[in-house]
Amino acid sequence: MGNSVQTREPTHEGVLEAARKVAEILPATPLLPVEIGGATVYAKAECLQPIGAFKIRGGWHRLSDLNEEERAHGVVAVSSGNHAQGVAWAAKRLGMAATIVMPQDAPPIKLDRTKKLGAEIVTYDRMTENREEIAQGLAAEKGATYVHAFADPWVIEGQGSTGIEIAAQLEAMGKPAPTRILACCGGGGLSAGLALACPDALVVPVEPEGWDDVCRSIETGEIESVGESPPTTACDALQTFQTSPINFSVLKDRCEYGLRVTEAEVRDAQRYAFAQMRLVLEPGGAVALAAALSGKAKLDGTTAIILSGGNVDPRQFAQTIWQA
Repeated sequence: MGNSVQTREPTHEGVLEAARKVAEILPATPLLPVEIGGATVYAKAECLQPIGAFKIRGGWHRLSDLNEEERAHGVVAVSSGNHAQGVAWAAKRLGMAATIVMPQDAPPIKLDRTKKLGAEIVTYDRMTENREEIAQGLAAEKGATYVHAFADPWVIEGQGSTGIEIAAQLEAMGKPAPTRILACCGGGGLSAGLALACPDALVVPVEPEGWDDVCRSIETGEIESVGESPPTTACDALQTFQTSPINFSVLKDRCEYGLRVTEAEVRDAQRYAFAQMRLVLEPGGAVALAAALSGKAKLDGTTAIILSGGNVDPRQFAQTIWQA
């Protein structure tokens, strides 16, 4: 079952199974009530996962479903750092080999942490080399399973387990189910998973300006690319050139619109999380919060915000904080 990516679609039932599996090995991350613009919203602190990001969910659901033969041949993944650590963490726990294709300009902290988890690192040039071709070639050479960062049904379901936790935590607080979830978005794995997990909630993907392939795709009804010359962004975790059909098939039916935030709004959100919530967020992990703080996102009903990652270079983070 492990390699049958093309013959399987992610489902709500799959998300529930992923949530069950994740709950067996990881405690739920905090859901924090926060006052923004006179509204109470609920921030899901995925930055506090053991690898510092929600990607541990998809990595665990995917790798733990591989059979013994597949595990023996290991896995290959592509990532700027958070999916890399999620896959490496799961592989280490399961006693498997993991090879991760990472961009040369990935934050050193993400490269170092992935190596420390025991993964083999292969670097590439983000703007001139095709990472998918590199990864697919390595997988074929090793007979390994390729674990895509977002275009994989197990990965989508695993990320969706975040939504199952949010709904359960709100219920435990005596609060209504989420009516809106703001999600940090790169390729759309988290957004699609949340849409499957919480079908009655409006899922709003949030992207950095210029890296808005999912926003564009939702607006046109067709998969769109960011183009040949996207702008520089501090949100390294969200630099996806275009989403995939497996993600878009969910997003086009479940997401009414997406939102874009500026680099300045992202920095403001990082500073807010640090000052008001005592949390460290990387730029890509702060975009959903940025949409709320900037007034771009509606915050009525029961709104949840995913704080998706906190793997930020200490020096860059210090500069962001002191620039306030």
